[in-house]
Order: sequence, then structure tokens, then C-alpha cells
Amino acid sequence: MDEPRKHQVSLRGASAKEISRDALLEKVSQEREQRNYARKAASAAIFIQRVWRSYSVTRKVAMKFQEEWESLVKNQDEFMTGKFISSSVVRPFIFFITCLSMRHRKILARELKCMHTCFKILLESIASTDSRKNICSLIVGTTEERRTSMYQAQKLISLCSFILSECDTSRAGSQDIVILASLALHLVVILTDLKSWKIVSDDSTTDAYAAVKSLVCFMGNSRSGLYISLRRYIWKLDVSFSPKVKSIVQTDDEFLITASSITLAIRPLSMIAFNVTSPSQFDMHSAAEQYCLYLLTIPWLTQRLPAVLLPALKHKSTLSPCLQILLISRDNIVRKMSDIDQSSMDCSLKVIPPVGWALSNIISLFAGSENDFLDSGALKQDQEYVSYIHVVTILADNLLAWLHNAGWNEKGNQNLEGSDGDYELPVSMQENGTAYGSLKTSFLELFRPVCQQWHLKKLLEISKRYAHTDEANIIPPNNLECLGNLELLDIAYFYSYMLRIFAAFNPMIGPLPVLNMLSFNPGFLGNVWGVLESSIFHGDIHTFGDTYHGTSKVSGKKKEVDFDKKLKQANKDGVNKWVNILHKFTGKSRTEVDFADSTDDYQVDEDSFDVWDLEPLRHGPQGISKDMSCLLHLFCSTYSHLLLVLDDIEFYEKQVPFTLEQQRRIASVLNTLVYNGLSSSVDQQNGSLMSSAIRCLHLMYERDCRHQFCPPGLWLSPAKRSRPPIAVAARTHEVLSANMKPEDALAVHSMGSVVTCMPHVFPFEERVQMFREFINMDKVSRKMAGEVAGPGSRSVEIVIRRGHIVEDGFQQLNSLGSRLKSSIHVSFVSECGLPEAGLDYGGLSKEFLTDISKAAFAPEYGLFSQTSTSDGLLIPNAAAKYLENGIQMIEFLGRVVGKALYEGILLDYSFSHVFVQKLLGRYSFLDELSTLDLELYRNLMYVKHYEGDVTELCLDFTVTEESFGKCHVIELKPGGKDVCVTNENKMQYVHAMADYKLNRQILPFSNAFYRGLTDLISPSWLKLFNASEFNQLLSGGDHDIDVDDLRNNTRYTGGYSEGSRTIKLFWEVMKDFEPKERCMLLKFVTSCSRAPLLGFKYLQPSFTIHKVASDAPIWATIGGPDVERLPSASTCYNTLKLPTYKRSSTLKTKLRYAISSNAGFELS
Repeated sequence: MDEPRKHQVSLRGASAKEISRDALLEKVSQEREQRNYARKAASAAIFIQRVWRSYSVTRKVAMKFQEEWESLVKNQDEFMTGKFISSSVVRPFIFFITCLSMRHRKILARELKCMHTCFKILLESIASTDSRKNICSLIVGTTEERRTSMYQAQKLISLCSFILSECDTSRAGSQDIVILASLALHLVVILTDLKSWKIVSDDSTTDAYAAVKSLVCFMGNSRSGLYISLRRYIWKLDVSFSPKVKSIVQTDDEFLITASSITLAIRPLSMIAFNVTSPSQFDMHSAAEQYCLYLLTIPWLTQRLPAVLLPALKHKSTLSPCLQILLISRDNIVRKMSDIDQSSMDCSLKVIPPVGWALSNIISLFAGSENDFLDSGALKQDQEYVSYIHVVTILADNLLAWLHNAGWNEKGNQNLEGSDGDYELPVSMQENGTAYGSLKTSFLELFRPVCQQWHLKKLLEISKRYAHTDEANIIPPNNLECLGNLELLDIAYFYSYMLRIFAAFNPMIGPLPVLNMLSFNPGFLGNVWGVLESSIFHGDIHTFGDTYHGTSKVSGKKKEVDFDKKLKQANKDGVNKWVNILHKFTGKSRTEVDFADSTDDYQVDEDSFDVWDLEPLRHGPQGISKDMSCLLHLFCSTYSHLLLVLDDIEFYEKQVPFTLEQQRRIASVLNTLVYNGLSSSVDQQNGSLMSSAIRCLHLMYERDCRHQFCPPGLWLSPAKRSRPPIAVAARTHEVLSANMKPEDALAVHSMGSVVTCMPHVFPFEERVQMFREFINMDKVSRKMAGEVAGPGSRSVEIVIRRGHIVEDGFQQLNSLGSRLKSSIHVSFVSECGLPEAGLDYGGLSKEFLTDISKAAFAPEYGLFSQTSTSDGLLIPNAAAKYLENGIQMIEFLGRVVGKALYEGILLDYSFSHVFVQKLLGRYSFLDELSTLDLELYRNLMYVKHYEGDVTELCLDFTVTEESFGKCHVIELKPGGKDVCVTNENKMQYVHAMADYKLNRQILPFSNAFYRGLTDLISPSWLKLFNASEFNQLLSGGDHDIDVDDLRNNTRYTGGYSEGSRTIKLFWEVMKDFEPKERCMLLKFVTSCSRAPLLGFKYLQPSFTIHKVASDAPIWATIGGPDVERLPSASTCYNTLKLPTYKRSSTLKTKLRYAISSNAGFELS
């Protein structure tokens, strides 16, 4: 056997385990890191010990110096020279005060006493006329003395600024610090005022002035801490939130501190000279920058200070440097404003950013009152107004950007979905909404000057002075020798931003104060439109530049150019664009989509479209410059406000402020802009423009619907080549929104916006088809949901007594709500109480709807009455609210009308324009009163334009209603019976009376009718039409019949055919009838005198002529006796029962007699 092997011993030790190379390297690395950490920890500990030892030693030395200093000052009774004060008093004082107080940002009683003593010594020294005793003599002494004295003076200025920051006059027991602050600021005021130096001789004046200037420059530098300390002090002063701010009452010491601090703050600004290049120029700029950052951003600055101090802040020497530095370094300053420490301040800076307060304070200081703005010695030059406008525009733009980033919309609400998530309302504001609203209201009070006429008039006056200059001076980036002229565009930017700010911070009233001022300023709106018209119709849309808000030069003069020239071709393949959207959602190929409904039956001269489809606006807001967007926003906002009070006499007869030709151009601009804006994506930047343009467009379109001033082609022109087919539009609007993907949401939203915001770009016939498409889609969705074919979805069975059709219908159907969409099976009971024979296959339900509407809408029933105008349209009876179930009955009639619209049954009734406006969710204004009560409208116009004393008419703010023999006095406003109508309030009376008649009086009835109507018809479907179109939708088309269309869609039964002799005679007679007689015949057969809007193809049931066999000799055709029997009709089936007449004359006579007798079944 082999000899056994010896046991191998590992050199690493018997217990050591094998370790891999990577593990070994990792272990070594960890040990190295631990050693490095230990070294750093030891180094840090040594550093901390060194700092602590230094602090401890320094504090001990400072305390020792303080004791020696106190002993020196206490025992020093002999004469103190300036040198002694500098070396033995001020030098140690600065050292121990810096160590014991300034570094800790705290003033203890002992240090406070030392400061008080030192300041008194210095004040006595400076007041001395003895050059040996006066410390100021050292400042103009030797070089070494100057250096030491200037250093000490700067340290004293920093110390006094620190004391000011710690001064709080509202805190209990603060009297000692108030006295100290008063002494400290008095010392700095004297040090920086050469006139207060008692020892300045003629030889030393130059040196003394240089020293004072150097100290003032130091005050304006951030190292002095003056402005940030002044900010902390002013922030602690009381402020009133009342709109009428009272003067701040302060004690003598408090007023002295405030006045001294303001004096020191504006002293560096008074030395600024931008045309002087010197080493101190940047320090001067720094002073203006510090002033803007720390003082102008204080909330309610002007309300915190005594009124006597405000003129100093409003002076040119103060405001001008601030405006100029904001123009030079606007980006840098605005960025620094956003970085201001807000942690120690209250929530006013968290709700409104510093840039917002800077904006409000500048407006308040520059234009706080009419005298300040128009005739102030501080603001004599037009250039100051140019700077003011540009600065306000810059700050307002940044404020709106902050609101957008914070997730606000311009209705004053936070849009959390659009927020970046880094902004949250302060908890205090979330808990106290009243305080939040009060803060925003008080903030807007500072903007009150911009709502005054004198403010706008002054700016327009200055811009007119520049209007004759041909030079277009563009502002260099950092050169303010020439700020450029004040153009109308600059003013437009100013007020456009003001409108948006008012809308954001006061959603209840919005920009109403600004709009009231702009709308009624003579000529302003015309000037703005002149610039727009010149650019859009006679020039290039890109005439405006975006280099700077105030630099673009646009002529407002109109050029007389022939407008009949055709514009270029519109966007191509618009229809295909919308078809592709539909394909993307449905997954269908183009061949699977039925385009039968997309045929354009509305033929209009194509040339008329090109005139009104404005090429410069075919890309919407994205295709125009920022300058043009601003002008359009201001114009649309202002003109839409003016249109609310502009009556028809002024609009159509006097043609103010624009001629009808200009009105057509305005309408075409708005129409093209809005359509193309909605057809594409609209970003947040253009949201305000689109909102104001849509509102103005709606007002123009509604006025045109009431009294036409635009050709029909104008409203259709933008969508002539690009509007989607009917089926695509309807399905996209109703169905695809439920299935849309996030990436396609914008396209579908835009598509839906076109249909809902401006449906008038579709011809009326196409909108009717779209309406029917909506209903068909609803029926399909109900069927898919099991509401039609599923269990419990059987037709509604009702029994109606002929003599009580309204009461029975109300009792059995009113509670159904949307279930009324289901089919109705009607069984009639005769007046004798016997059930009528027959089955309801749709005809009886049509007869029921026709008969119940005929009975309920009759004026004698009491629910509705007719207007006093010649057309006698239906309007809810004001006395209906006194009837039993009057409001509920009107709601039920809304369901009846909704059922008729849903089933396509025509009712031969038309509602008042005012009433339909309420159903469409629109407010009615003064001129619409003429469609309701022409006599009242004329009387109000008489009052409005009355040139004498209106009190002679003995009117008050009341209206009298009569119902059932009783008179009811309604006050148009609280206490109206005690308010007489005068020349001052006659406009208020006119609009209050119109508002009552058009809105308040019928509001309960229209709301009830609307509730019933929308149970069956979606509100978005109704908004496809205007008031007159709604009536056409309900009661049919024109007051005549297309005989050929009726003939092509007529059904023959009972043995008749199209070739029958009687049928041929019938159509000959129909063509010979007058239009009125043809309508009477249609009503005789169908119960409605108007044809279906889309033609007789859509009449349900179809128009039918049924043969009634009658014996007549063959020679009746050559003069013998003809059939004596009269024609009859079955309106529930749209059937004319026509005997076999042999002669045309007999048929015409019998038909005339039948349709004039207004009878049906029983006539024959």
C-alpha cells in the first residue's frame, strides 16, 4: 500500500475559507471606503471644533470688548474728538455688535442700550461745528482716515438696516426698538445728506460729495441690506382691505421711521443717470433693481404707507429708473421676483405672485388718480407713458404665464388637470374661501385706474401725437435712449392683458369694468377695427412683428380697395380629413361608409363663398401673429360687450359704430377665424381669443337671424370645401367621443366643437339631416340596450277621451319622462263614452299628438298666448302660474313637442323667438323685445332716446301684470317702486324692463318646457338651430308646396294608380291652386300646412290618395252630372280619400269646399 498522504495545511489559517477574486476586491473596496469615511469624519470633527472654538473665543472677546466699551463710555466725561470716536468708540462697537447681535439676527436689551448710546454719540458728533469733534472731518481727511471712516460708515448703514428689519411697531413692548430704529435711521439720513454735514468747507466740498455719493451707492447695493430690511418693516405695517383706503395713522416715532426709510430707499434712485458712464453706474442700476424686487413686490404697498409719503414714490426721479431697469433687465428681474423668499410672509404671495404685486403697485403709483396720471409734475414727458405701458405689458404677460403654470384658467378657477402639480392653494385659503375672494378683490382694486376713461383717453392722445411720424423706431435690447412711439398696438396689448387678468381674479364680474370703459369710448373700437381691416382685407396678415410688444408699427388708415376680388382657393381635401378621422375610430374602410347622405343639396353660387372665406385666417389663430391675435382678442371682447346694448336703430339705421358693409366684414373675419380655430388644435395661448371670438360671432349671427344683414353664403363660406359629410359629423359628435383614444381626443373634440359652437356653417337642410341622424343613432342605441325589444319595453298603452284629451294625456304620460321615446298605442273613447273601433299602427298616435297640441296651445286654454305682433307666435301665458298644475302642464307640453320632433311629426304651430331662445340656452336682449311686444319696444326706445327730462314721464322701476282681473305690481329691482326714472338711470330702466319681459317673466315656464323637451331631445341636438329654424323643424318648410316632389312621393291605394284619370286631374288642379290653397289641402290631409323640411320623402306615413268608388254616368266627362260626394281625409294616416271625379272643374270645386270646411272623416 501507498504511504498515507500528510494533511495539507492552508497558509491562510486552518479556519479560513476559500474566497473568490471578485469578493476579495469588493471587500478591499469596502474597507477603503470605511477608512475614507473615518478620515472625513475626523476632519469634520476637527473643523467643527475649530469653528466652535473660533466662535467661542470671538464671543468671549466680543463680550470683553463690550464690557470695556461700556466702561469707557460711562466714565468718559472729557472732550471726545472725532478720531477718538472712530478708534475707541465706533471700532469696538462695530465688532462686538456684529458678533453678538447681527450674526444671531437678534437684539437683546444690553446690546440695544449700547446701540442707543453709540448712535447718540455719533449724532452729537456730526451735529458739532467743531472739526476736531465732528467725525465727518475724517471722511474728508487723509487717505487712511477716509478708508477707515468709509468702512465704518458702511458698517453702520448695514447695522441700521438690520435694526429696521427687527422693528415691529405692532408688537407689544416694542417701544425701545422703535426709539432705537428712529435714532438709527436718523443717523443714516444725516450721513448720506451733504447738507447735514456742519464742517464742509469750500475746499472739501468735492471730497465730501464723492463720499456721500459712495455711501448712497452702497445703500443701493444688496450688501447694505437696506431694501430687504425695508421690505420686512413695511410688510409689518397695517393695511386696509377696504376699497376706500383711509390714511394710515401712526405715532410720531413710527411716522419718523417710515418717512426716514422711504427717504433712504429713494435716495439712490435720485442719483441715477443713464446717460452718464461711470464706475458707479452699475451700483445705481442695482439700487433700481433692489427697489423693484423688494419694495414694488410688497402687497398693497401704497395702502400700507401714509398718504403724505406717496408723492415721493410717484415722482419721476423714483419711478423712471424703476421702469427703465425693468425694460433693460426684465427677464432677470422677473426671474428674481419668482425666487423671492415667501416662507416668512403671509399667504398673499402664495395666492398672487410677486410679479402680480409689482404690476398692481406700478399701476397704483403711476396712475393712482386722475391728477397723478394727467397733470403730475413727475410725469411730464410722453416717454414716461411709453415706459409705463411697456412695463405693465411685460409684467402682465408674466403674471398670466404664472397663472397658467399654476393651473388657473381665466375664469378664476384652478384647473387641476392642467396643473404641473407643484402648486397648491394655501391651507388657510382652502379653509376660508371668503378671505381668498376678499384678497383677490382687494388686489383688483389696485387696477381701478385702468377702468377709467381718462386713463384710455390720455394714452390715445399720446398715440395720436406719434401718428404723424413716419419713423418706426425699434427698441434696442439694452438701450433706452429711444423707447419708440406709443402705438395703438401697445395700448391693445395693455388692455388685452387687463381683460384676462380681471377675468382670472374676479370670475363673478369678470372684465366688465374694463369692457364698460372700452365699449363706450368714442372711436376706440373703430380704430382697432381699422387696423385689423387694413391688415386682413388690404394687406398681409404678417404685417405685424413679434419682436417686442411695443415696436410693431401698423397703420390704422383704411385703404379703399375693391373687395370684390376673389380670394385664393380654400383648403383642399377637407372632407377626406374628417372621413379619415371616422375611419380611424370605426376601423371601417372608405367603401363601407355610406355617403348617400353627404350629397350637397344646398346649391349656392360658389363665387360668393370665396369672397367671405378669408385666406389670411384659414389657419386659425395659429396662422396669425401674436400682435394680430392680441388685437382680435381686444376687439372681440369689446365689441361683443357693446353688441349687448346696441339697439337695432343704432345698428341698422344710424349704423354706429360700423356701417353694414363693415359689419359684414367683421362677421366674415369672426366666422373664418372661429371655424378654422375649432377645426384644428387650440392651445392655451389662444384660448382667450377663441372664447371672445366665439361669443362675438354668436351675437352677430343671432342679430343676423333676427334681422338679416349678411348674405347666407357668408356663414357657409369657411366650411364650403372642408366641412365633413353629415353622417361623419353626426357619428363623430355623438358616438366616437365615447370610444376615442387619448391621442385622438383633440381631433374629435375639435370636430365636435364645430358642430356645437357654429353649426351654421352647415346648410340648414344638412343640419336637419344631422338632427334625424342623431335620433336614428339614439334609437339604435336604445335597441342595443334592450329598451325597445327587451322585456318590459312594450309600447305605452293609453286610453284618451275625445273631450278630455289634454287632461287624459297629462295624467297618463307626464310621469314617463324619457320612456316617452317608446311607441304609443292610443285608444280613443268617443264623446258618447264608447270605444272607437280601429287599431293604432302609428296613425292614431300621430292624431293624438296633433289634437293634444291643438287643444293645449290654444290661447283659450290659458297655458299659452299669442304675441301682439302680426305673426301671432306662441308664448307662455304669464297667468299660467296661477292655474292648477300650470307649470307641470307646460313641462308636459315640452314632452309632447319633444315626442313630435323625435318621431318626425309636424305640428302646425310656431313659438316666439324669445321663448325659443330660452330653450336653446341663450339670453335675450333689448332688441328681441320687438318680436314679443312691438308697442312696449317702441315705448322703451322713446324713453331711451328722450331728449328732455325723463322725470316728466312719471315712471318708476315697476311693472304691472294683470291676471284673472287682479293687478300685480312687480319691482324691477329692490325698492323699485320708490325709485323714479331719471336721465341718469333711464338706460338702467330700459334694460331692466326688457330683461323682465324677455327673461325673468318667462323663465319659470321656459325652464319647465325645457325639462320636458330635453327628456326626449338632447340639448346639443337643439343647438344645431336658431329660433326661426327651430320653428321650421317643428312645423315644416316654406308656405308653399313642391307639387312635383309631392307627386313623386305619393302612394296610391284602393285601385288608383299614377295613370288613373282622376289622379291626372288631381295633379293638374294642384298646380292650378294658389300656394295658400295647396297649404290648406296639405293641412286637410296631414293636419299640418307645411311640407317636411327635407321633402315629402320624409313624411311619415307617406302621403296617400285612396280611391272612393262613386257611380257617375260616362257622359259626365262631356257635361253630364258628375260625382256629388265630397273628398275626405284621414289625417292620422296622411290619406286623402278621393272620389272618382270625371271633370277637372268638379274636382277643383269639391276640393276647395272640403279644405275650406276644415273637416275630415265626417265630411263625405
